Amino acid sequence: MGFLFPSFLWGLLAVSVPIAIHIFNFRRTKKVYFTNVAFLKAVETKTRSVRQVKHWLVLAARILAIICLALAFAQPFLPAQNNVAVDRKGITSLYLDNSLSMESELNNKRYLDIATARLSELLGLFRNATSLQLVTNEFSAQEQGLYASEKLRDRLTTIGLSNTPRTFDQIYKRQENLMARHQHPGKNQLFWFSDFQKSTSGNLSGLKTDTTNQLFLVPVQAAAEKNVFVDSAWLNTPFIRELQNNILFVKVSNSGSEAARNVVLKLNLDNTQASTASVNVPANGSATAKFNFNLKGKGYKKGQITFDDFPVTFDNNYYFVLNASPLIRVLHIYGQKSAGNYVENVYANDSLFSLQSYSANNVDPGLIKNTDLVILEGVTSLSGSLPQDLQELIRNGGSVTVIPPAAPSTESYNGFLSRLGVNGLTGTQNADPAPVAFAAPDRNNPFFSDVFEESVRQELNLNLPSASPVWSWANAGQMVLALRNGQTYLNQVTSGTGKLYLFAAPLNPEYGNIAQHAIFVPIMYKIAASSVRAQRTSCKFDENPISLNVEKAQPNTVYKLRRNKTEVIPVQRIAGNQLLLEIPQGDQLGEGLDAGYFELIKDNKVEQIIALNHNNAESKLQYYSPDELRTIFAGQKNIQIFDRIDDDAFSTAFQQQNMGTNLWKYFLYAALFFLLVEIALIRFLK
Repeated sequence: MGFLFPSFLWGLLAVSVPIAIHIFNFRRTKKVYFTNVAFLKAVETKTRSVRQVKHWLVLAARILAIICLALAFAQPFLPAQNNVAVDRKGITSLYLDNSLSMESELNNKRYLDIATARLSELLGLFRNATSLQLVTNEFSAQEQGLYASEKLRDRLTTIGLSNTPRTFDQIYKRQENLMARHQHPGKNQLFWFSDFQKSTSGNLSGLKTDTTNQLFLVPVQAAAEKNVFVDSAWLNTPFIRELQNNILFVKVSNSGSEAARNVVLKLNLDNTQASTASVNVPANGSATAKFNFNLKGKGYKKGQITFDDFPVTFDNNYYFVLNASPLIRVLHIYGQKSAGNYVENVYANDSLFSLQSYSANNVDPGLIKNTDLVILEGVTSLSGSLPQDLQELIRNGGSVTVIPPAAPSTESYNGFLSRLGVNGLTGTQNADPAPVAFAAPDRNNPFFSDVFEESVRQELNLNLPSASPVWSWANAGQMVLALRNGQTYLNQVTSGTGKLYLFAAPLNPEYGNIAQHAIFVPIMYKIAASSVRAQRTSCKFDENPISLNVEKAQPNTVYKLRRNKTEVIPVQRIAGNQLLLEIPQGDQLGEGLDAGYFELIKDNKVEQIIALNHNNAESKLQYYSPDELRTIFAGQKNIQIFDRIDDDAFSTAFQQQNMGTNLWKYFLYAALFFLLVEIALIRFLK
């Protein structure tokens, strides 16, 4: 048996008071004389013995009452069953996992509610402590102080689910930093109440704890169950146009050990149901749903994928944004412009394109960064920073089309093209080459998908243009058009995330008639359409930074994110035409942001609408079992893993194992009992 406050044992000296009273009885006796004392003497002998017994019993009752009272104040306890025990004099830091995965249910109770109830019971064991700390996933400012047990119990009633998952390495560092601010005697103890989800726990095997502190892991006995969630969504084409058939693909995953059959997905566009699809998702696998839809009107459309999946519902909605008929930015850089202005005429006839045309001697390099397609026409040689700017555009997902002049400098172009995978560029030796007819286009080539109507295809079989190449190159990338002699006329080369289109001849009539042929317009449209960077339908909060394409970005411009009445100014920087945003986390906002649609505001004007979703790591419902946790922390003796949290006798069992059994109340009851015995002896024992 041990004592929490052994100094109160000095109170045992108080037993000397009743002993002194018993020994030194100062009452004076008075003699009474009788004529016949024989009979009276016998009565006097009997009374004296009874009084002697009564005095001893009263003395014993008083001594025992004082002893029990002194022991009660010293707070005796039986030692804990485990060698690793709680030091009630140190700081007690409690972590309650309130991530979205704690919404799962066990026996019709949420994991969060179970953990909260058990944590409240644990706080009852520290009812007299004032150095308690409660940490949640918000990492809020109110978690930095030390509080009494009752105040933390009140706070438990206000804790809800958080959108911000935390690794246990982050949790441990947070608790350590907060405890380091308070100089406190005794060893500290840390508690983790969590479902210990594998996808968000981080590297537990690499977590090293301070051996002077005790760490208690209290896992919810969570079981892996079926949970369906949307992994991603994408379009089948780089951009979409209104009043045309568009296709959206949605990848649906299942994190459970049971297959999910006939999951009905609904596609909503601007709060109107546009399409539905049904998929079967295998256990621990994924499936792809396909939606066909049409859009009316240009601009941003708010999309949402919804489905029913119980009991886990926090991931049953997926948000995305579609930009209908976005402008395709075309920059025309010319040296020797064709007499017919073929490039300008093609793209000026459709409002889908935004065309700018500049001489190679006057073009601003900054324009190249903010365009989708650069058409280099009739430029004899590449000089200055132009080759580097074009390469940068291709690396960032844009496209470059090269239409040669009548006498190109192959030496100048070789250095540029070789870095993009095109080698062996040579000029033709014949000063006046005869035109060569085109070979029929390969209709199975993906480049020509949805390019030609049937009537055009029939015309191509009857009448094909011809061309006189001014240069040639070794085979590279994908051949789009070829001449009947086998020479490549138009080549598509993929480099990084961008593309290069290389023509073999100028567009002037003396080098062929392709610019006057019906095939020219759809080919140039297809080049422009393929040059558009694929639409980013949605982003995730934890990407940080999120990259957005912006127009005419200025270094000192401040962008805001707004949703309803909530307005946030994230940390941001501009790199070229890219805006990089760092979305603030829960501890930076006071509360986390909900998934949904956000307006990108510049100078009180809506520039874009973006959709933000939470990381789907929370949707992968696999958990560490107590045995797995013991294996991970096998070498750290200051860490104890508790087995069951759903047991109603949790606090009692935990107290016996780790805090010992308090005996002070029993000694207090005993002190009251002996006081009652004393009163009874004095009153009823004559």
